[in-house]
Amino acid sequence: VQLQASGGGLVHAGGSLRLSCAASGITFSSYDFGWYRQAPGKQRGFIAAISSGGSTNHADSVKGRFTISRDDAKNTVYLQMNSLKPEDTAVYYCNIGTYYSGSYFRKDYWGQGTQVTVSS
Repeated sequence: VQLQASGGGLVHAGGSLRLSCAASGITFSSYDFGWYRQAPGKQRGFIAAISSGGSTNHADSVKGRFTISRDDAKNTVYLQMNSLKPEDTAVYYCNIGTYYSGSYFRKDYWGQGTQVTVSS
């Protein structure tokens, strides 16, 4: 299993970025995925998840600003991030897990992470 995250960068507050996570080595359409982030000195925290059927869940801190989606034809999961704030600065990771009854349970499959930096 390989997860390749990309799309991070430096953006001003209020700007947008779209992160991508390309997965290989799996039957992509059968899997659930999540996005997490980790800021310096903090624990890795949940951002959003999407089930194989397209159900989604977003953390309260990003609800209304971030949107997770997937394209099974491209074996890719996306995280559209709008209205970015300096506190969104972190390394963002994609994950394979289990989406059940509206909750996401991560497994120990991680991409390498992509840095997002939001300047004020």
